[in-house]
Amino acid sequence: MQLPKPNLSRRDFLKLAGLGLGALAFNPMRLGQPLADFPSSERLGRNCTGGRVDIKTQPDVSSATVRTVYEDTVFPWLREVNALNPDFNRINQRWVETPEGYVYSSYLQPVRYQPNIPLAAMPEGKAGFWAEVTVPYVDYVLENPPARSAGLRNQISAGLPTRFYYSQVLWVDQIRISEATGNPLYRINENGGRPQGVTGGSPGDILWTDGAAFRPLTADEVTPISPDVDPAEKKVLVNVTNQTLSCFEGEKEVYFCRVSTGALGPSATPLGEMKVWRKALSIHMAAGTVSAGYDTPGVAWTALFVGEGVAIHSTFWHNQFGERRSHGCVNCRPEDAQWIFRWTTPPVLLETSDVTWNDWRSGSTTVVVEERYF
Repeated sequence: MQLPKPNLSRRDFLKLAGLGLGALAFNPMRLGQPLADFPSSERLGRNCTGGRVDIKTQPDVSSATVRTVYEDTVFPWLREVNALNPDFNRINQRWVETPEGYVYSSYLQPVRYQPNIPLAAMPEGKAGFWAEVTVPYVDYVLENPPARSAGLRNQISAGLPTRFYYSQVLWVDQIRISEATGNPLYRINENGGRPQGVTGGSPGDILWTDGAAFRPLTADEVTPISPDVDPAEKKVLVNVTNQTLSCFEGEKEVYFCRVSTGALGPSATPLGEMKVWRKALSIHMAAGTVSAGYDTPGVAWTALFVGEGVAIHSTFWHNQFGERRSHGCVNCRPEDAQWIFRWTTPPVLLETSDVTWNDWRSGSTTVVVEERYF
């Protein structure tokens, strides 16, 4: 990957990277951008901060800076180490060792580069399929300009690349062959794959991307966990004090993970006992303004339990689990969110994908959000 010059701003650098996509917005079939040339390593880390990060000579914020890199730079993730000198202003004291030096681990999304042999045609009898991004990122282009999504409009108007990221789950409803490369392209339609009348929150953008970046989900990946346990015995306990989540079957804790709940103030995650009332394999989440809100497609493994938008879900845009930072949701690592999604009731399968139930007080998993020191 070619890195920006030190005197080039992130915005200018990404504008240059995105210039080639402008013409493609009007002819997606000419999409000819190959997957990026990512480092060769079993495990990688993507700068997910939205800005600059420093590579340090030691796992210590006060050590010398090797160089500064920009958003979406991908590093070989050699190992994690403890901070040389703990910074008590931070909860996370872990750093990632790279071939060039050390990067604070909260700044890096753990990713892998696992390209796929894409399908050349839609499976017979299928209107589409759910697929997961298995590479650090992949560019996409818009079929039906102008963009409906505020976030996408902002990206395009600023000349920035438009991308899907590792672990996002999206609905593919068409496959065509690129006129430029002869490779299969997947069409992403977030409002597809849902029961009649159920919306995924997408404003209607239709997107084309490289099929090699996606792996179709299988039925086994959504098979319910512990389906024989009485739903009344299942409970999710979210501790906002310690930023943890535990799953209980009766008095037995069967799963534990670190999470990121809502920031203090109006974004705080509501406290109390609630019930999961809707589950979706993937959903488009948006609220507020571009500068003071969020507009995020492909949020996977979503279980809503408060109002229209507070949910337990997968998160790809940060790695700060253990610290408050969301707009009210319970952010989880993708693998944790998937396990919780499969375990909570009622179950949701590939065929149903997005289920809302009226009698959510009966048969639905209880979610308790509380403050507790232990």
